[in-house]
Amino acid sequence: MSAQPAPPTPKLIYPAPFPGRGEHIRLLLEEAGVPYIEGTLPEFQSLKSPENLGDSINTPLFAPPFLQYGDLTLSQTPNILLFLAQQFGLAGDPQDPHAVYRLNGLALTALDGFSNAVHDCHHPLGGNFYYEEQKGESLVRSKDYLKTRLPLFLGYFERVLKGEASGEGPWLHAGEFTYADLVLFQCLSGTRHQFPKAIQRAEDSGNYDLVFKLYNAVQDRPRIKAYLESNRRQKYGNGIYRHYPELDVDPEDGE
Repeated sequence: MSAQPAPPTPKLIYPAPFPGRGEHIRLLLEEAGVPYIEGTLPEFQSLKSPENLGDSINTPLFAPPFLQYGDLTLSQTPNILLFLAQQFGLAGDPQDPHAVYRLNGLALTALDGFSNAVHDCHHPLGGNFYYEEQKGESLVRSKDYLKTRLPLFLGYFERVLKGEASGEGPWLHAGEFTYADLVLFQCLSGTRHQFPKAIQRAEDSGNYDLVFKLYNAVQDRPRIKAYLESNRRQKYGNGIYRHYPELDVDPEDGE
């Protein structure tokens, strides 16, 4: 019997000096114990180039992160996560053909509420404007987010964790740790960096105890804990999550 070929080594191409959309993919690979390669800036520029028309099986790419896995090249964080989770056993019960779609819905909701919406708090007018050009609008957007959207999304995930479908234990679905738990963890980690006072108020309120129990359980997983304590875990900077103290306000203060 001939030996099975070794599986490809994933290559993540997201050459940013801070955790961003690519961090969800790193966490999945770290949890799975899968060695991976970080792509270079020239590779990123080549793949993103308007002159890149793809190849016979891969379409042109638009925005990072990008993943190369053998002959396959993918983009879009949720799309990459959906693929890798199934490759490495983090997509729920393989006997349940619909589990991965439930998990994808949870991951997309976390990304909407704790990534895309959080980014727009400091860049409500768009990425072509510096923060300093939209500080007033950023404060208005942040107050609204902290008053309405943050409790809405935290409350949703608290309901998920109270629901029967979450199963026993701290995880989002069927009592089993999956990539959706990693996505929620990273989204909350970034939101905590941007709005530390607001997240602490939410945690202290006692209204979202199951959400923060999940958060703590993820960061205590041996491989995740080792990664978070290593120099592979980049520090937050001018990426999706940015801490501007003047935006981390209590919206009830009216100031």
